[in-house]
Amino acid sequence: MSVPGGSPQPSYLLATLKADCVNKPFHQRCQDLIRVIEDFPAKELHAIFPWLVEQVFGSLDGSIVGWNLRCLQEKTAPLEFHSALFFLDPSGAMMKLVYKLQVEEYRYDFPVSFLPGPVRASIQERVLPECPFYHNKIQFPSSGGLGLHLSLNAFEYFMFHFAIFLIIQRNFLTGQVCNYSDNAYYILVEKYLNWFLPIEGNVPPPNFSNPGGAVPSPAPRSPSISLTSYGTSPSLLKRHISHQHLVNADPAAQEIWRSETLLQIFVEMWLHHYSLEMYHKMQSPHAKESFQPTEEHVLLVRVLVKHLHAFANSLRPEQSASSTHSHTPSPMEELKRIVIQRFIQPKLYIFLQHCFGHWPLDASFRAVLEMWLSYVQPWRYVPERSASPVGNETQNRAVPEKWASFVQENLLMYTKLFLRYLNRAIRSDLVSPKNALMLFRVAKVFSQPNLPEMIQKGEQLLLEPEPVMPHRQHRLLMSPSLGGSFLSSWQPPITDTSFKIKSHVYSLEGQDFQYTQMFGSETRNLVLRLAQLIIQAKQTAKSLSDQYPDMGSQSLFSWFGLNSPDHNNTYTGNDLDEAGYDSIRKTDEHLEKALEYLCQVFRLNSAQLSHLTVNFGNAQDESLRNQLPDFIQNENGVYLTPLGRQQVRL
Repeated sequence: MSVPGGSPQPSYLLATLKADCVNKPFHQRCQDLIRVIEDFPAKELHAIFPWLVEQVFGSLDGSIVGWNLRCLQEKTAPLEFHSALFFLDPSGAMMKLVYKLQVEEYRYDFPVSFLPGPVRASIQERVLPECPFYHNKIQFPSSGGLGLHLSLNAFEYFMFHFAIFLIIQRNFLTGQVCNYSDNAYYILVEKYLNWFLPIEGNVPPPNFSNPGGAVPSPAPRSPSISLTSYGTSPSLLKRHISHQHLVNADPAAQEIWRSETLLQIFVEMWLHHYSLEMYHKMQSPHAKESFQPTEEHVLLVRVLVKHLHAFANSLRPEQSASSTHSHTPSPMEELKRIVIQRFIQPKLYIFLQHCFGHWPLDASFRAVLEMWLSYVQPWRYVPERSASPVGNETQNRAVPEKWASFVQENLLMYTKLFLRYLNRAIRSDLVSPKNALMLFRVAKVFSQPNLPEMIQKGEQLLLEPEPVMPHRQHRLLMSPSLGGSFLSSWQPPITDTSFKIKSHVYSLEGQDFQYTQMFGSETRNLVLRLAQLIIQAKQTAKSLSDQYPDMGSQSLFSWFGLNSPDHNNTYTGNDLDEAGYDSIRKTDEHLEKALEYLCQVFRLNSAQLSHLTVNFGNAQDESLRNQLPDFIQNENGVYLTPLGRQQVRL
């Protein structure tokens, strides 16, 4: 890009860049932006920064699509794909721009109206949100209630737009087929997590030339609105750096503020769409959903969960133990120690509860299920194990005893969500290969040796009677105080395991919560019911295979002429239609193993299974042979009757 006569006015620079958007190809625009960021001072770049962020991620109202990163793939647009990744890389030109602006302490407005529902409602009611990230950023104009916004530094502003891109822009990509796992946005999420929350070492220093020294961490700002606060203890960041001159800034503090900021923004924008009160209201079947996550959204939350497990597990045993000795843990070590329980557990639990209760009863639930199973298996993401593939393990390995505390302090993640899944599975068509696979996955995970015992021990500790039950500790134990950092409110570890479990349960569900035991009689009856349905599904699949052995891999619904879309609101097929009859054999294997694993977890004996088999064997053998939908056959083939179509839809 050529600019006549030295340094232009900001308005001219912006006008030139806008013109380039029309006249130049994408990769050339990226090269021009790299030169602009390198050559121009922060004052001029400050004026174009909001426009550039909007060009990349699109506008918050959806009127500008932006670079469409979630549909930008190497196989369809390799030049644009690599240009975007190079420009937005953590060490790339866009982040250099962010750090340039950070040095000058420029601020940018982000409207409160686009924040997640619970946070937006809290701020609009002039109640300080529980997350400390917002505490020193809320700006309320003197003219009245319009224009409520957050005042953010350049790094925060960029990351807010990056994170919300997953939520806001999804409604404006209709008609485009995008692969969720190899697009530019997915890859950038992984890059940012690996860079700012490194498994090994520290966050690399900013890669740009700054004659004044390091990039400053954000200075404290007092809220300009009267809010209800929860305390005034100082931030860990303030303790570490005391806002010294840039040259003398503590490198450890420089390391941690970007990590903590990125993590808080991802958790807030991706998970904090349901408050505890909203979650309780949503238990009603007539409740209207305020936010509906997509499959892509859930898949990226799983990426976050897996990375945070690896991040937390990279804390060496000697570092973990040193907190009780003379060694003072670094900010990064402290972040690793509390990242799961403090940052992600409470919001992820409510997010998962909502998904389990409101997600459609179809195969797309696999994304939610795998995200849940990733969270409850932190031992799969130990860095030294990552070199050896876990997917090829033929037998479940015993869960090491050291994970007992994690299981117990996340008890509801195991027990209540297992019950929620159990109720979904009972309502599912287990002859469906994808549903059978999901059941197999859950049963296999929960049957890992030692895990059922750890869960049962946690339940015993929860139900252990005490003279005085702890009051709900939602804000004391789970929420930081005013000061801007989760780490600032770190408290000495609670040594009483029973109290920790009770605090976990009551903080997430409220003091009046009535707990249903996973290893109680009520759940056992549900498992027996599911075992009956598994046996029935196995016999149904066998009946279908036996009655029509000559169909080979042709699908049942193709045979009935249900391949093509039917716009008259009739059935259009399910995953049997995709997989064909060959999948029934695999379905039978999954159901067989799922039943075996459930028997291990709940100690069901052969006599109980024999009783179930008899009930569903001789008594229903004949009826199973008549469970195909009603159809007619003529010289043109086989067709479902209206009754048959209705039966298939049910």
